[in-house]
Amino acid sequence: MSDLTQTLPQVKSGPDWVLIRKRTRSFIAHAFVLTLVAIMLLPLFYMVMMSFKTSTEIAQDPLGLPESLYWGNYMAALSSMGYVRSVLNSIGITISVIVVVVLTGAMAAYPLARMNNRISKTIVMVMALGLATPNFVTITPIYVIFRDLGLLDSYLGIVLAFAALKLPLAVFFYTGFIAAIPMDLEEAAKLDNCNSWQIFWHVIRPLLAPVTATLSLFIMIMVWNDFIYPLLLLTDKSKLTVMIAVYKFVGNTGIDPTKLFPAAVLGSLPLLIMFVAFQRKIMAGATAGAVK
Repeated sequence: MSDLTQTLPQVKSGPDWVLIRKRTRSFIAHAFVLTLVAIMLLPLFYMVMMSFKTSTEIAQDPLGLPESLYWGNYMAALSSMGYVRSVLNSIGITISVIVVVVLTGAMAAYPLARMNNRISKTIVMVMALGLATPNFVTITPIYVIFRDLGLLDSYLGIVLAFAALKLPLAVFFYTGFIAAIPMDLEEAAKLDNCNSWQIFWHVIRPLLAPVTATLSLFIMIMVWNDFIYPLLLLTDKSKLTVMIAVYKFVGNTGIDPTKLFPAAVLGSLPLLIMFVAFQRKIMAGATAGAVK
């Protein structure tokens, strides 16, 4: 029997067309995604490239690569925009807004998520409508109210304005997340004689860490890049944010690219550093809902 088996011709298996199709689709999908990423990063690459070119190089070849890295543009931008002061202002305002919005939003969302009635649902819907309200609609009311309260041109005023604008987003985030937390945890805490505040602070609040990381990222990007409200509410040069400091290089009659592009790079650099430093926590928060 073994001899007969050896004498039979061996049938060669053909190519695995299913595997080839899967690999081809995967290659096409990856190539498409990489192309989209390259297109989105193209303006950033152009901004960095232009920041190292002299005025002569920009006039002769606006789209070409710089012949050498000219750091004089950055020195001029740093001396003109008050970079350190504006960065500290932006960091302080952003962190303050995140703290206020996270604490206030979590405390507001906790009872709304646990009270399953029409009133709580109506409040959540009203909060959700706040996400759809354009910023220009709230400019005039905020300015008039803050003027009457004496909060114009103050750190407290800009922090409260941003906190009020971002609070609906926090309530919307936290309400859905808290509603998915089992009630058994709270019932166990009640057996240990914990009141509602203790249950929230010691049981619910630690579980909100993943969604808080994601929410903080959104708030950080929106507050850092906001231009309208700092321009409207702040007039003292020592209190201006990075975006306003960059805007000073945009004149009424023309733009000096040798100062504007380095200032734009410097204004984006702290946000990029913070994103890289906290990317693990950000990704963990973004995927927490799937594995919770």
